[in-house]
Amino acid sequence: MNILLLGSGGREHAMAWKLKQSPLCDTLYIAPGNAGTANCGQNVSLSITDFPSIRQFCLDNDIHLIIVGPEEPLVKGVVDYFKSNPVPLSADAARELKLEAMPVIGPDAFGAQLEGSKAFAKAFMERHAIPTAAYREFNADNFEEGVEYIRQHSLPIVLKADGLAAGKGVLILNDHEEAIREFTSMIRESKFGDASKTVVVEAFLSGIELSVFVLTDGKNYVLLPEAKDYKRIGEGDTGLNTGGMGAVSPVPFADAGFMQKVVDRVVKPTVNGLQEEQIDYKGFVFVGLIKVGEDPYVIEYNCRMGDPETEVVMPRLKNDLVELMLATARQELGRQSVEQDARFACTVMAVSGGYPGDYEKGKKINGLEQEINSETLLFHAGTSEQNGDVLTSGGRVLCVTSYGNSVKDAVNASKKVLAGISFEGMYFRTDIGYEFS
Repeated sequence: MNILLLGSGGREHAMAWKLKQSPLCDTLYIAPGNAGTANCGQNVSLSITDFPSIRQFCLDNDIHLIIVGPEEPLVKGVVDYFKSNPVPLSADAARELKLEAMPVIGPDAFGAQLEGSKAFAKAFMERHAIPTAAYREFNADNFEEGVEYIRQHSLPIVLKADGLAAGKGVLILNDHEEAIREFTSMIRESKFGDASKTVVVEAFLSGIELSVFVLTDGKNYVLLPEAKDYKRIGEGDTGLNTGGMGAVSPVPFADAGFMQKVVDRVVKPTVNGLQEEQIDYKGFVFVGLIKVGEDPYVIEYNCRMGDPETEVVMPRLKNDLVELMLATARQELGRQSVEQDARFACTVMAVSGGYPGDYEKGKKINGLEQEINSETLLFHAGTSEQNGDVLTSGGRVLCVTSYGNSVKDAVNASKKVLAGISFEGMYFRTDIGYEFS
Protein backbone atom coordinates (compact mmCIF):
# COMPACT_ATOMS: atom_id res chain seq x y z
CA MET A 1 0.00 0.00 0.00
CA ASN A 2 1.08 3.59 -0.61
CA ILE A 3 1.28 5.89 2.42
CA LEU A 4 1.54 9.66 2.79
CA LEU A 5 3.06 11.01 6.02
CA LEU A 6 2.60 14.72 6.73
CA GLY A 7 5.37 16.61 8.53
CA SER A 8 9.05 17.48 8.45
CA GLY A 9 10.57 17.01 11.90
CA GLY A 10 12.32 14.39 13.98
CA ARG A 11 8.96 12.87 14.88
CA GLU A 12 8.21 12.29 11.20
CA HIS A 13 11.67 10.86 10.49
CA ALA A 14 11.20 8.34 13.33
CA MET A 15 7.72 7.45 12.07
CA ALA A 16 8.97 7.14 8.48
CA TRP A 17 11.78 4.85 9.66
CA LYS A 18 9.22 2.66 11.42
CA LEU A 19 6.62 2.68 8.62
CA LYS A 20 9.17 1.68 6.01
CA GLN A 21 9.96 -1.50 7.95
CA SER A 22 6.44 -2.82 7.36
CA PRO A 23 5.95 -5.37 4.57
CA LEU A 24 2.58 -3.68 4.03
CA CYS A 25 4.28 -0.43 2.96
CA ASP A 26 5.02 -0.28 -0.76
CA THR A 27 5.77 3.40 -1.38
CA LEU A 28 6.15 5.97 1.41
CA TYR A 29 5.80 9.67 0.66
CA ILE A 30 6.68 12.36 3.22
CA ALA A 31 5.36 15.90 2.81
CA PRO A 32 7.46 17.96 2.97
CA GLY A 33 10.00 15.79 4.86
CA ASN A 34 13.65 16.60 5.50
CA ALA A 35 17.09 15.36 4.43
CA GLY A 36 16.73 12.31 6.69
CA THR A 37 13.25 11.24 5.64
CA ALA A 38 14.51 11.16 2.04
CA ASN A 39 16.34 7.95 3.05
CA CYS A 40 13.04 6.31 4.09
CA GLY A 41 10.82 7.33 1.20
CA GLN A 42 10.14 10.10 -1.27
CA ASN A 43 9.88 13.69 -0.06
CA VAL A 44 7.07 15.72 -1.61
CA SER A 45 6.90 19.51 -1.78
CA LEU A 46 3.43 20.00 -0.31
CA SER A 47 2.18 22.38 2.36
CA ILE A 48 0.73 20.39 5.25
CA THR A 49 -2.29 22.74 5.38
CA ASP A 50 -3.02 22.88 1.64
CA PHE A 51 -5.70 20.21 1.81
CA PRO A 52 -6.89 20.42 -1.84
CA SER A 53 -3.33 19.90 -3.11
CA ILE A 54 -2.81 17.02 -0.70
CA ARG A 55 -6.02 15.41 -1.95
CA GLN A 56 -4.97 15.80 -5.57
CA PHE A 57 -1.61 14.22 -4.77
CA CYS A 58 -3.41 11.27 -3.18
CA LEU A 59 -5.56 10.81 -6.29
CA ASP A 60 -2.58 11.09 -8.63
CA ASN A 61 -0.39 8.66 -6.66
CA ASP A 62 -2.92 6.04 -5.52
CA ILE A 63 -2.44 6.81 -1.82
CA HIS A 64 -4.19 4.38 0.54
CA LEU A 65 -3.45 5.99 3.94
CA ILE A 66 -2.52 9.41 5.35
CA ILE A 67 -0.79 9.72 8.72
CA VAL A 68 -0.65 13.23 10.19
CA GLY A 69 2.47 14.04 12.20
CA PRO A 70 2.08 17.62 13.55
CA GLU A 71 -0.88 19.29 15.22
CA GLU A 72 -1.51 22.23 12.86
CA PRO A 73 -3.29 20.34 10.05
CA LEU A 74 -5.38 18.45 12.61
CA VAL A 75 -6.49 21.61 14.40
CA LYS A 76 -7.23 23.19 11.02
CA GLY A 77 -9.45 20.28 9.98
CA VAL A 78 -7.56 17.95 7.63
CA VAL A 79 -9.66 14.99 8.82
CA ASP A 80 -12.88 16.96 8.31
CA TYR A 81 -11.76 17.96 4.79
CA PHE A 82 -11.23 14.36 3.73
CA LYS A 83 -14.51 13.27 5.32
CA SER A 84 -16.26 15.85 3.13
CA ASN A 85 -14.03 15.13 0.12
CA PRO A 86 -13.16 11.42 0.40
CA VAL A 87 -10.52 9.78 -1.75
CA PRO A 88 -12.05 6.55 -3.10
CA LEU A 89 -9.99 3.38 -3.01
CA SER A 90 -9.87 1.04 -5.96
CA ALA A 91 -12.03 -2.06 -5.70
CA ASP A 92 -8.95 -4.22 -5.08
CA ALA A 93 -7.53 -1.88 -2.43
CA ALA A 94 -10.90 -1.50 -0.70
CA ARG A 95 -11.27 -5.27 -0.55
CA GLU A 96 -7.71 -5.83 0.68
CA LEU A 97 -7.75 -3.01 3.27
CA LYS A 98 -11.40 -3.54 4.28
CA LEU A 99 -12.02 0.19 3.89
CA GLU A 100 -14.21 2.10 1.46
CA ALA A 101 -12.16 5.31 1.27
CA MET A 102 -8.66 6.41 2.12
CA PRO A 103 -8.43 6.99 5.91
CA VAL A 104 -6.61 9.87 7.63
CA ILE A 105 -5.08 8.98 11.00
CA GLY A 106 -5.88 11.77 13.46
CA PRO A 107 -8.85 13.38 15.19
CA ASP A 108 -11.29 15.73 13.51
CA ALA A 109 -11.01 19.46 14.26
CA PHE A 110 -13.44 19.21 17.17
CA GLY A 111 -11.42 16.44 18.81
CA ALA A 112 -8.15 18.25 18.06
CA GLN A 113 -9.32 20.98 20.43
CA LEU A 114 -7.89 18.75 23.15
CA GLU A 115 -4.62 20.36 22.04
CA GLY A 116 -5.87 23.41 20.18
CA SER A 117 -7.75 24.85 23.17
CA LYS A 118 -6.49 24.57 26.76
CA ALA A 119 -9.93 25.66 27.99
CA PHE A 120 -11.65 22.90 25.97
CA ALA A 121 -9.22 20.31 27.34
CA LYS A 122 -9.67 21.43 30.97
CA ALA A 123 -13.46 21.38 30.63
CA PHE A 124 -13.28 17.88 29.08
CA MET A 125 -11.18 16.69 32.04
CA GLU A 126 -13.61 18.26 34.47
CA ARG A 127 -16.62 16.59 32.79
CA HIS A 128 -14.99 13.17 33.00
CA ALA A 129 -13.39 13.49 36.46
CA ILE A 130 -9.84 13.24 35.11
CA PRO A 131 -7.33 14.53 37.70
CA THR A 132 -5.80 17.89 36.77
CA ALA A 133 -4.86 21.19 38.40
CA ALA A 134 -7.62 23.53 39.55
CA TYR A 135 -8.20 26.29 36.99
CA ARG A 136 -10.24 29.25 35.74
CA GLU A 137 -10.37 30.75 32.26
CA PHE A 138 -10.51 34.44 31.40
CA ASN A 139 -10.78 36.69 28.35
CA ALA A 140 -11.38 40.37 27.57
CA ASP A 141 -14.95 40.15 28.87
CA ASN A 142 -13.99 39.11 32.40
CA PHE A 143 -10.47 40.55 32.44
CA GLU A 144 -10.84 42.48 35.72
CA GLU A 145 -12.19 39.38 37.43
CA GLY A 146 -9.09 37.55 36.22
CA VAL A 147 -6.78 40.20 37.65
CA GLU A 148 -8.40 39.88 41.06
CA TYR A 149 -8.31 36.07 40.84
CA ILE A 150 -4.56 36.18 40.15
CA ARG A 151 -3.99 38.68 42.97
CA GLN A 152 -5.59 36.28 45.47
CA HIS A 153 -4.04 33.09 44.03
CA SER A 154 -1.30 31.11 45.76
CA LEU A 155 2.17 31.09 44.19
CA PRO A 156 3.60 29.82 41.91
CA ILE A 157 0.80 30.45 39.42
CA VAL A 158 0.52 29.08 35.88
CA LEU A 159 -0.78 31.11 32.91
CA LYS A 160 -1.55 29.26 29.68
CA ALA A 161 -2.52 30.73 26.33
CA ASP A 162 -5.65 28.87 25.28
CA GLY A 163 -4.61 28.26 21.67
CA LEU A 164 -1.54 26.94 19.86
CA ALA A 165 1.52 29.08 20.67
CA ALA A 166 4.39 26.96 19.32
CA GLY A 167 5.16 25.62 22.78
CA LYS A 168 5.76 29.11 24.19
CA GLY A 169 2.35 29.92 25.65
CA VAL A 170 2.87 28.61 29.21
CA LEU A 171 4.24 30.85 31.96
CA ILE A 172 5.05 29.82 35.56
CA LEU A 173 5.30 32.91 37.77
CA ASN A 174 6.33 33.50 41.37
CA ASP A 175 5.19 37.10 41.78
CA HIS A 176 1.61 38.38 41.74
CA GLU A 177 2.41 41.70 40.05
CA GLU A 178 4.49 40.02 37.36
CA ALA A 179 1.67 37.53 36.80
CA ILE A 180 -0.82 40.37 36.36
CA ARG A 181 1.51 42.12 33.89
CA GLU A 182 1.88 38.92 31.84
CA PHE A 183 -1.87 38.25 32.02
CA THR A 184 -2.49 41.79 30.73
CA SER A 185 0.07 41.34 27.95
CA MET A 186 -1.50 38.07 26.86
CA ILE A 187 -5.10 39.27 26.68
CA ARG A 188 -4.85 43.00 25.93
CA GLU A 189 -1.59 43.13 23.98
CA SER A 190 -1.87 39.77 22.16
CA LYS A 191 1.49 38.52 23.44
CA PHE A 192 0.84 35.15 21.78
CA GLY A 193 -1.49 36.47 19.08
CA ASP A 194 -4.96 34.99 18.89
CA ALA A 195 -3.75 32.07 21.02
CA SER A 196 -3.91 34.24 24.15
CA LYS A 197 -7.32 35.84 23.60
CA THR A 198 -8.37 33.39 26.31
CA VAL A 199 -6.01 32.57 29.19
CA VAL A 200 -6.27 29.56 31.47
CA VAL A 201 -5.03 30.27 35.01
CA GLU A 202 -3.95 27.12 36.83
CA ALA A 203 -2.66 26.05 40.20
CA PHE A 204 0.97 24.93 40.09
CA LEU A 205 1.60 21.21 40.61
CA SER A 206 4.96 20.09 42.00
CA GLY A 207 6.26 16.74 40.84
CA ILE A 208 8.05 14.96 37.99
CA GLU A 209 6.68 14.86 34.46
CA LEU A 210 6.30 12.12 31.88
CA SER A 211 4.50 11.56 28.59
CA VAL A 212 2.03 8.74 27.99
CA PHE A 213 0.98 7.87 24.44
CA VAL A 214 -2.39 6.37 23.61
CA LEU A 215 -3.48 5.17 20.19
CA THR A 216 -7.25 5.04 19.97
CA ASP A 217 -9.85 4.27 17.32
CA GLY A 218 -12.42 6.26 19.30
CA LYS A 219 -13.66 3.16 21.12
CA ASN A 220 -10.68 0.90 21.83
CA TYR A 221 -7.10 1.85 22.65
CA VAL A 222 -3.55 0.57 23.07
CA LEU A 223 -0.76 2.10 25.13
CA LEU A 224 2.54 2.81 23.38
CA PRO A 225 5.83 3.05 25.33
CA GLU A 226 5.89 6.01 27.72
CA ALA A 227 8.70 8.58 27.70
CA LYS A 228 10.15 11.55 29.55
CA ASP A 229 11.46 14.55 27.63
CA TYR A 230 13.71 17.43 28.67
CA LYS A 231 12.43 20.89 27.73
CA ARG A 232 15.01 23.24 29.21
CA ILE A 233 17.95 24.37 27.10
CA GLY A 234 20.50 24.16 29.90
CA GLU A 235 22.14 21.38 31.88
CA GLY A 236 20.23 20.33 34.98
CA ASP A 237 16.95 21.57 33.50
CA THR A 238 17.87 25.26 33.56
CA GLY A 239 17.27 28.12 31.14
CA LEU A 240 14.58 28.67 28.56
CA ASN A 241 12.00 26.14 27.43
CA THR A 242 12.57 24.49 24.05
CA GLY A 243 10.69 22.02 21.89
CA GLY A 244 12.67 19.27 23.63
CA MET A 245 16.38 18.54 24.08
CA GLY A 246 16.15 14.78 24.54
CA ALA A 247 14.04 11.93 25.88
CA VAL A 248 14.25 8.59 27.64
CA SER A 249 12.02 5.50 27.53
CA PRO A 250 10.98 3.59 29.58
CA VAL A 251 10.61 6.01 32.48
CA PRO A 252 12.17 4.38 35.57
CA PHE A 253 9.75 5.92 38.08
CA ALA A 254 6.67 4.87 36.08
CA ASP A 255 6.37 1.41 37.63
CA ALA A 256 3.49 -1.01 37.11
CA GLY A 257 1.49 0.34 40.04
CA PHE A 258 1.75 3.94 38.89
CA MET A 259 0.93 3.07 35.28
CA GLN A 260 -2.17 1.19 36.42
CA LYS A 261 -3.32 4.41 38.11
CA VAL A 262 -2.68 6.23 34.83
CA VAL A 263 -4.81 3.73 32.93
CA ASP A 264 -7.64 3.71 35.47
CA ARG A 265 -7.77 7.43 36.25
CA VAL A 266 -6.68 9.01 32.96
CA VAL A 267 -6.57 6.77 29.89
CA LYS A 268 -9.86 4.92 30.29
CA PRO A 269 -11.85 8.04 31.27
CA THR A 270 -10.31 9.92 28.31
CA VAL A 271 -11.21 7.27 25.72
CA ASN A 272 -14.63 6.72 27.30
CA GLY A 273 -15.19 10.48 27.24
CA LEU A 274 -14.38 10.66 23.53
CA GLN A 275 -16.87 7.88 22.86
CA GLU A 276 -19.59 9.32 25.13
CA GLU A 277 -19.31 12.73 23.48
CA GLN A 278 -19.25 11.12 19.99
CA ILE A 279 -15.98 12.79 19.12
CA ASP A 280 -14.49 11.37 15.91
CA TYR A 281 -11.05 10.48 17.18
CA LYS A 282 -8.93 7.92 15.35
CA GLY A 283 -5.33 8.69 16.21
CA PHE A 284 -2.80 9.46 18.92
CA VAL A 285 -3.54 11.06 22.28
CA PHE A 286 -0.40 12.42 23.93
CA VAL A 287 -1.10 12.77 27.66
CA GLY A 288 1.31 15.12 29.41
CA LEU A 289 1.35 13.94 33.02
CA ILE A 290 2.91 14.97 36.30
CA LYS A 291 3.47 12.53 39.14
CA VAL A 292 2.54 14.27 42.39
CA GLY A 293 3.46 11.97 45.24
CA GLU A 294 2.26 8.65 43.86
CA ASP A 295 -0.64 10.03 41.86
CA PRO A 296 -0.93 11.09 38.18
CA TYR A 297 -2.38 14.47 37.15
CA VAL A 298 -2.89 15.65 33.57
CA ILE A 299 -1.00 18.80 32.59
CA GLU A 300 -2.11 18.79 28.96
CA TYR A 301 -3.31 16.77 26.03
CA ASN A 302 -1.77 16.79 22.56
CA CYS A 303 -3.57 15.32 19.56
CA ARG A 304 -0.45 13.78 18.00
CA MET A 305 2.81 12.11 18.99
CA GLY A 306 5.46 14.13 20.83
CA ASP A 307 8.83 15.26 19.60
CA PRO A 308 11.50 14.17 20.64
CA GLU A 309 9.57 11.42 22.46
CA THR A 310 8.64 9.71 19.18
CA GLU A 311 12.36 9.21 18.57
CA VAL A 312 12.48 6.84 21.58
CA VAL A 313 8.93 5.46 21.39
CA MET A 314 9.20 4.16 17.81
CA PRO A 315 12.51 2.34 18.40
CA ARG A 316 10.96 0.56 21.42
CA LEU A 317 7.72 -0.34 19.60
CA LYS A 318 8.04 -3.90 18.28
CA ASN A 319 4.68 -3.93 16.45
CA ASP A 320 4.18 -3.25 12.77
CA LEU A 321 3.13 0.43 12.76
CA VAL A 322 1.15 0.11 9.52
CA GLU A 323 -0.89 -2.73 11.03
CA LEU A 324 -1.68 -0.52 14.03
CA MET A 325 -2.71 2.35 11.74
CA LEU A 326 -5.04 0.09 9.74
CA ALA A 327 -6.56 -1.31 12.94
CA THR A 328 -7.17 2.28 14.05
CA ALA A 329 -8.87 3.16 10.77
CA ARG A 330 -11.08 0.03 10.96
CA GLN A 331 -11.88 0.55 14.67
CA GLU A 332 -10.28 -2.82 15.42
CA LEU A 333 -7.63 -1.81 17.99
CA GLY A 334 -9.35 -4.07 20.50
CA ARG A 335 -7.72 -6.98 18.66
CA GLN A 336 -4.21 -5.53 19.00
CA SER A 337 -1.65 -5.76 21.80
CA VAL A 338 1.54 -3.74 21.96
CA GLU A 339 4.97 -5.33 22.35
CA GLN A 340 7.84 -3.22 23.69
CA ASP A 341 11.60 -3.64 23.47
CA ALA A 342 12.82 -4.22 27.03
CA ARG A 343 15.92 -2.06 26.55
CA PHE A 344 16.19 1.64 27.32
CA ALA A 345 16.14 4.03 24.38
CA CYS A 346 17.55 7.53 24.89
CA THR A 347 17.79 10.38 22.41
CA VAL A 348 19.93 13.52 22.57
CA MET A 349 19.01 16.52 20.40
CA ALA A 350 21.57 18.77 18.68
CA VAL A 351 20.35 22.33 18.16
CA SER A 352 21.42 25.50 16.37
CA GLY A 353 23.42 28.15 18.17
CA GLY A 354 21.11 30.69 19.81
CA TYR A 355 18.13 28.34 19.98
CA PRO A 356 15.42 28.71 21.35
CA GLY A 357 16.04 32.37 20.55
CA ASP A 358 17.24 33.67 17.18
CA TYR A 359 19.46 31.33 15.20
CA GLU A 360 20.95 31.09 11.72
CA LYS A 361 20.07 28.44 9.16
CA GLY A 362 22.00 26.97 6.27
CA LYS A 363 24.99 25.65 8.24
CA LYS A 364 26.69 22.63 6.68
CA ILE A 365 26.48 19.49 8.82
CA ASN A 366 29.64 17.36 8.95
CA GLY A 367 30.08 13.80 10.19
CA LEU A 368 26.81 12.30 8.95
CA GLU A 369 28.75 9.74 6.94
CA GLN A 370 30.32 8.15 10.04
CA GLU A 371 29.56 4.49 10.58
CA ILE A 372 27.23 3.77 13.49
CA ASN A 373 26.21 0.38 14.82
CA SER A 374 22.75 -1.13 14.78
CA GLU A 375 22.13 -0.06 18.39
CA THR A 376 22.11 3.62 17.41
CA LEU A 377 19.82 5.62 15.11
CA LEU A 378 20.19 9.12 13.67
CA PHE A 379 17.01 11.13 13.11
CA HIS A 380 16.88 14.46 11.30
CA ALA A 381 14.66 17.20 12.74
CA GLY A 382 15.49 20.45 10.92
CA THR A 383 17.64 19.69 7.87
CA SER A 384 17.61 20.20 4.13
CA GLU A 385 19.72 18.97 1.25
CA GLN A 386 21.43 21.33 -1.19
CA ASN A 387 23.93 20.36 -3.88
CA GLY A 388 24.82 17.17 -2.06
CA ASP A 389 25.34 18.85 1.32
CA VAL A 390 23.03 18.50 4.32
CA LEU A 391 22.31 21.89 5.91
CA THR A 392 20.60 23.07 9.07
CA SER A 393 17.08 24.42 8.51
CA GLY A 394 15.65 24.67 12.03
CA GLY A 395 16.36 25.27 15.70
CA ARG A 396 16.37 21.59 16.53
CA VAL A 397 18.54 20.02 13.87
CA LEU A 398 19.01 16.31 14.53
CA CYS A 399 19.04 13.77 17.31
CA VAL A 400 20.77 10.49 18.05
CA THR A 401 18.86 7.65 19.68
CA SER A 402 20.61 4.65 21.21
CA TYR A 403 19.54 1.47 22.95
CA GLY A 404 21.15 0.42 26.21
CA ASN A 405 20.68 -1.75 29.26
CA SER A 406 20.59 1.41 31.38
CA VAL A 407 19.78 5.07 30.80
CA LYS A 408 23.45 5.94 31.28
CA ASP A 409 24.66 3.41 28.70
CA ALA A 410 22.11 4.56 26.12
CA VAL A 411 22.85 8.26 26.62
CA ASN A 412 26.60 7.71 26.47
CA ALA A 413 26.22 5.82 23.18
CA SER A 414 24.23 8.71 21.69
CA LYS A 415 26.74 11.31 22.89
CA LYS A 416 29.58 9.31 21.38
CA VAL A 417 27.97 9.53 17.93
CA LEU A 418 27.12 13.22 18.38
CA ALA A 419 30.77 13.91 19.19
CA GLY A 420 31.54 12.97 15.58
CA ILE A 421 28.96 15.36 14.12
CA SER A 422 29.49 19.10 13.81
CA PHE A 423 28.01 22.28 12.40
CA GLU A 424 28.63 25.90 13.26
CA GLY A 425 27.04 26.76 16.62
CA MET A 426 26.00 23.17 17.39
CA TYR A 427 24.93 22.53 20.98
CA PHE A 428 23.49 19.57 22.86
CA ARG A 429 22.84 18.76 26.48
CA THR A 430 25.23 16.21 27.94
CA ASP A 431 22.99 15.33 30.92
CA ILE A 432 19.83 13.86 29.38
CA GLY A 433 18.50 11.27 31.81
CA TYR A 434 20.62 12.68 34.62
CA GLU A 435 18.09 11.74 37.34
CA PHE A 436 18.32 8.07 36.38
CA SER A 437 22.05 7.67 35.71
